[in-house]
Amino acid sequence: MANDIRICDKCKHINVKKMVPKLEQMAPDTEIKVACKSYCGPCSRFAFVFINGRYITAPTEDEAIEKASKYVKK
Repeated sequence: MANDIRICDKCKHINVKKMVPKLEQMAPDTEIKVACKSYCGPCSRFAFVFINGRYITAPTEDEAIEKASKYVKK
């Protein structure tokens, strides 16, 4: 099953260059879409990952990835 994973390149709480490889490792064979998600309120306060229809937020990008991992389709 294909995963839908998106992150924002404008978010102040994530480093896209570091986060994309971590997401690719978590969900191989998934295209990570990087662009503004118009989620600016929470995005200004937390790191987030949009995965398979859910916005996952956390204080750090590593915590967001860890929380998002349970929504990865295998």
